[in-house]
Amino acid sequence: MTKRRRSSRRSTSSGLTTILRAARFGALTAIAFGLASCAISPTSRYPAKGDVRPHQGVATAHRLPIHGVDISKWQGQVDWASLRQAGTKFAFIKATEGGDHIDSRFTENWYGAKKAGVPRGAYHFVFWCRPAHEQAAWFKKNVPADPEALPPVLDVEWNGQSVNCPKKVPREQALSMIGVMLREMEAHTGKRPIIYTDITFHKEILEGEFSDYPFWIRSTAAEPHERYADRRWTFWQFTTTGRVPGVDGDVDRNTFYGTENQWRMFVQSACDPRDYRKLVPHGRCMPLDPVQTASIGD
Repeated sequence: MTKRRRSSRRSTSSGLTTILRAARFGALTAIAFGLASCAISPTSRYPAKGDVRPHQGVATAHRLPIHGVDISKWQGQVDWASLRQAGTKFAFIKATEGGDHIDSRFTENWYGAKKAGVPRGAYHFVFWCRPAHEQAAWFKKNVPADPEALPPVLDVEWNGQSVNCPKKVPREQALSMIGVMLREMEAHTGKRPIIYTDITFHKEILEGEFSDYPFWIRSTAAEPHERYADRRWTFWQFTTTGRVPGVDGDVDRNTFYGTENQWRMFVQSACDPRDYRKLVPHGRCMPLDPVQTASIGD
């Protein structure tokens, strides 16, 4: 009886040990899978960033791997090191407007971003009451032709809130002005400019035009294809109420269309990778090495 009792105790003890080990293994496995799912969760790609008024209509933007901001004097002093540490991959910085205005923080932001290692490009806000050649000359006078910068941006919207120039101009005049400024900005920087626009201006002026230029479009309540007719986009501004470490208050958040590899190719070639083979023979893109060229679709 005694031996039988001892054997029973050993058997019970062994069974409990097995159960405890299994439980511990199960818990560790669950934790591991939990961590793995967190690591690949689209919403955890930029956990330090947010939006004070998120919109479900643009949720797909958060699943794209390359995010950035656009900055002007209205963001105040920017902590560029913190911005970069938060995962910011690019910044478009307001430089000039019309033919006589420069953003008061442009120089500070331009060199601050470079020092922190944030790829950046300068943008010009078009003023429809000023001749295009004067605006182009103003941009060239105030924006350095930095070979390491991203392509410049031409911001084309109606200036409805402007005190001095709220009017619209005829479509053909607007297209002509845009063409002049795009050519002059490219001549100055050596890089094909990006066109930024909103839904209204695109519908009234830009539909069907400038298809060989990269577009940066604004759509804060729906995916781009729902608001822009047949317009392929390279950058998407998906909220104006974003929050990012390094910036106090609201900031525009943006995303790039492609993969990390396509982003590297964009930065190095100054061309949308989808256009590289078409444009490089004409000297419109910086050359990529053969390995990168072979992986353009990745």
